[in-house]
Amino acid sequence: MERLKSYVQNSWVDGKGEARPLYNPATEEVVAESSTEGIDFAGALDYARSTGGPLLRAMSFAQRGEMLRAMAKIIHSGRDELIALAIANGGNTRGDAKFDIDGASATLAAYAELGREIGDIKVLKDGDSIQVGRTARYQGQHITVPRRGVAVHINAFNFPAWGLAEKAAAALLAGMPVISKPATATAVVAHHMMRLFVDQGILPDGALSFIAGGAGDLLSHLDGQDVLAFTGSGDTAQTLRSLDSVIARSVHINVEADSLNAAVLGPDVEPGSETEGLFLRDVVLDMTQKAGQKCTAIRRVFVPESRMSAVVDALRDRLDGILVGNPADKSVAMGPVATSSQLRDVRQGIAMLSGETEGIFGGSGEIEPVGVAAGKGYFVGPVLRLCPDPAAARVVNDREVFGPVATLAPYSGDPEDAASLVRKGQGGLVASVYSDDRHYLGAIVPAIAAHHGRLYLGSAKMAAQSMGPGTVLATLVHGGPGRAGGGEELGGRRGMALYQQRTAVQGDKSLLKALFD
Repeated sequence: MERLKSYVQNSWVDGKGEARPLYNPATEEVVAESSTEGIDFAGALDYARSTGGPLLRAMSFAQRGEMLRAMAKIIHSGRDELIALAIANGGNTRGDAKFDIDGASATLAAYAELGREIGDIKVLKDGDSIQVGRTARYQGQHITVPRRGVAVHINAFNFPAWGLAEKAAAALLAGMPVISKPATATAVVAHHMMRLFVDQGILPDGALSFIAGGAGDLLSHLDGQDVLAFTGSGDTAQTLRSLDSVIARSVHINVEADSLNAAVLGPDVEPGSETEGLFLRDVVLDMTQKAGQKCTAIRRVFVPESRMSAVVDALRDRLDGILVGNPADKSVAMGPVATSSQLRDVRQGIAMLSGETEGIFGGSGEIEPVGVAAGKGYFVGPVLRLCPDPAAARVVNDREVFGPVATLAPYSGDPEDAASLVRKGQGGLVASVYSDDRHYLGAIVPAIAAHHGRLYLGSAKMAAQSMGPGTVLATLVHGGPGRAGGGEELGGRRGMALYQQRTAVQGDKSLLKALFD
């Protein structure tokens, strides 16, 4: 059994004391263990600031981009082994594992290309120069420079590879060292990725550190030049925001939290059309991919009342073909949820939904998975429920069930009616609207845009190219207001803003030009 070590101060360090076991969620066998007890977290931060930071800042954007490109290639070269580890420790099917691992390498490659485009410079101009005096001689120029601290990344259990890469890509390209802490329960994949990076020697000393377990007193040592980026539950986010170190030292914090993402079927979509097929495919994919454990997964599905019966039948048919079981079996389409506590949370959420919804498919999620011993594994089957009165519903619009669970609800077909229901989610990462009617889209998009970080417009013309609303793209922002945490990541250059300080520089025009052009 492997014992995961942390990588801090340019060395692999094993924690002391009793280790925490990491399980295979399909069989409940222990696959690894980890401990961080006794690790010098204050020293890890200081080393990253004093060694990793200067080395990264000495590199140009193009050079840092080439470093990211090398990281992407390393992940791709170790793809098969990483997939096997994701199946064993994450409960992923092969397709789910590829989604995570390929997303990691693709994100690093996208930021590598951005570094190449920016070129051999170390300071970014933010906009054009501005005349601030009586003549053009006296001007001001906004610039962005790397913060002189550490980016501490606390990642969620569902995407150990992609989560590490998407945060690290933007921070490292911006010129800021990273300490990455994956969720302990599914840390095997991220740990192996870190092993590959270190073994290949592609990272400057102190540029990327890794914590394989609890964070100890790490966060108490943060200061005003540091960044804390968190993905996880809203309750944990609230705890992080209230830390004394964060409040007293104005630590820059970014949060991606809960999200009751919605999908809306437009009244113009004809039965059997390509747009309807895309809608049905996306709903089922988001319910079953990663066992519904995606922060971008569709949770609420709004359908014109006149179409509800046909949509229910179509979704039932598609869900009925999903084989659930041990993801090591290639015939299995959906594996278990990641942990026993996650299973309890999903079952509790389904029970809460049952008070204001009716069962359509899957009952309470009880299932006999294939390929595992009786009573073993953290399995719950796909569950689809119907909410007759979504405007009055509380749980449907307030409780994210982080698993293979979605709720259907009717609306009148009016775009404002749909928008008012979508907004009851109180802020989301992504909402998807399926329609080929430009007037309908022209009404609903501005009515829900302020409540979401991203909108996905599903139509016949883009159906063949679509990756679905659940796919996060490096070139588009990821995050959302309200319940979703109020944060923003990725989005190309926008993703680097979290790790850079915008500064206005005033002076002689020719001097500013010499410094920043």
